[in-house]
Amino acid sequence: MTTTSTATSPPTESPGPAKIKRKGLSQRRAILTFVGPFVVLFALFYIVPIAYAIYQSFLTVERDGTFGPATQVFGGFTQYVAVFQNDEFWASVVRVLLFGIVQVPIMLGLALLFALLLDSPLLKGKKFFRLAFFAPYAVPGVIAAIMWGFLYSPTLSPFAPVTQNVSFLSADLILWSIANIVTWVYVGYNMLIIYSALLAIPTEIYEAAKLDGANNWQVAWKIKIPLVTPAIILTAVFSIIGTLQLLAEPQTLRSFSTAINSTFTPNLAVYTTASVPNYSLAAAMSVVLALATFALSFAFLKATQKKAFA
Repeated sequence: MTTTSTATSPPTESPGPAKIKRKGLSQRRAILTFVGPFVVLFALFYIVPIAYAIYQSFLTVERDGTFGPATQVFGGFTQYVAVFQNDEFWASVVRVLLFGIVQVPIMLGLALLFALLLDSPLLKGKKFFRLAFFAPYAVPGVIAAIMWGFLYSPTLSPFAPVTQNVSFLSADLILWSIANIVTWVYVGYNMLIIYSALLAIPTEIYEAAKLDGANNWQVAWKIKIPLVTPAIILTAVFSIIGTLQLLAEPQTLRSFSTAINSTFTPNLAVYTTASVPNYSLAAAMSVVLALATFALSFAFLKATQKKAFA
């Protein structure tokens, strides 16, 4: 008669409360170690300046007599009333809104076209064209404005027969000359975002469309563009924000054209006001402009929400 013995494994010891507590503390320390530097820098260079600008916008300057020393006192909404009564500031807002209505669709249309070309199987030398389309974004806005300023100038441009007959720096065309510079710089950046979205589309979708008899145009129009709509909306939001923050290009072109005044764009008006100096009024302008940018971007997102999250 034989007997069989079964080995029983020792019971696993569950971690005690102290061990679980120590593990939780170590995890929180690790999170703070990685997130802490970002939070500190974000607070110092983003939250604090915004809070100080809001505080500054509620101050006003008073003098004891005509030539008395200037002192800053709490003025309530005095500066905001001055902003809403400033016709030049609101004229600059209308000007950049007109700029955005024309320039943003053209820029995003070109970015979508270039992204579709790079994603097309018919295009050869994709690496070269990808670099060529994106290269202008590597040029700083000030340098790009100086370069295009020389190209627009009738006496300095290598295309003198064109610039002597078409005054790109005149009051009638200067806004669209700036639009050309902004489009040239940022179309490659937006193209890269849309192209990345195209690369994320599964190839099985294209293969199924080909089996159904779809040609390249139908694949692009009915499959690619609808699937990259969220990326297009994202680039549109970035472009709206950038349009209302337009500063470097008009500020640089002021040395080439007398058609650009000190309040040509909202940011230029803020910069000029702060240079007077009138920091409180400039801060109030900045706050109003930030709120307008937020409202416009939020309204655009709400209007396109169904497409963005479809």
